[in-house]
Amino acid sequence: MSLEVTDDVTAAALARFDMLIDARSPGEFAEDHLPGAVNLPVLSDAERAEVGTIYVQESRFKARRVGAAYVARNVARHLDTALADRAGGFRPLVYCWRGGMRSGAMATILSQVGWRTTVLTGGYRTYRREVVRRLYDGRLDLRFVLLDGHTGTGKTEMLGRLADRGLQTLDLEGLAAHRGSLFGALAGQAQPSQKLFESRLLGVLDGLDPARPVVAEAESSKIGDRMVPPALWNRLAEAPRIELLAERPDRARYLVATYSDIIADRAALEEAFRRLPVQPSAERQAKWRAMANAGAFAELAEAIMALHYDPAYDRSRKRHDRPLLGVADLVPHDPASLGAAVDEVVRLVARLTPGPRGATLK
Repeated sequence: MSLEVTDDVTAAALARFDMLIDARSPGEFAEDHLPGAVNLPVLSDAERAEVGTIYVQESRFKARRVGAAYVARNVARHLDTALADRAGGFRPLVYCWRGGMRSGAMATILSQVGWRTTVLTGGYRTYRREVVRRLYDGRLDLRFVLLDGHTGTGKTEMLGRLADRGLQTLDLEGLAAHRGSLFGALAGQAQPSQKLFESRLLGVLDGLDPARPVVAEAESSKIGDRMVPPALWNRLAEAPRIELLAERPDRARYLVATYSDIIADRAALEEAFRRLPVQPSAERQAKWRAMANAGAFAELAEAIMALHYDPAYDRSRKRHDRPLLGVADLVPHDPASLGAAVDEVVRLVARLTPGPRGATLK
């Protein structure tokens, strides 16, 4: 059976295949891959390094022979495991780094089995160029509404509740695996690479309905170490906002519960102190450490908000003069108050109708 080829990496085109097979090494796959792809490597990281060394230091022929043996064994293992239950009508798309030997070798074997197999022309690089074109050079046909407010107003929790109510939402912090602040790193969980963050983001964006508003948090242009791509950032910068209002003591109490992992990790807390852009005086740092030692974490949270978070938010709001759609008062740690605020946000979003440059009031 002859192989088919394609260079179409749109979501609709990729959805026609039963499996997207990434034939690259696990290390390459971990850095980034097509949304929904399954890693069935024809060379492990160590095997790929070995073959590359032989190619450079010995000969191209030996490298190809050694590599072919590894490929044959690895594809055989995939046929006996991950692909063992696939019926005759199975239709996979196979890709490697640039659509060359690795994907070609695997696709040839799969096509000989009898499966209608397609190779992605240009491999992962074709897909990556499309990501860059859309997220860096293009303009998103989506309309956003931003949840805004000081740190500790429960924006992330509200975003989840709005999704449960059927609103379209975009959880950038979830995609970036970071809570979007100096204290926002998730314990035991590294952020995805910038490329993988963008792939996850594009996969979510492709699933959104352009005719309906999308609710997102008002973020800075970076979430942890990950940058929000320009095409999305430009849309967020022009979006109307709904401001969540809560008293600082209530916000502090909410943060103590939300950031319990940081509170439990004194080293992480000290590292967050070190990264503050405005370093507190030695006297203030001593007071903060005394609060931590005494377990007065709500008091500590209030002090940090007063010095850093609240002023930073106020400066950012002045720089980004987004139109205000409405406000919702809440006590973020009170379920009844949070529920009432969710109702108000739903009401405000319902007043919107799509417009050519963002969501607009009816």
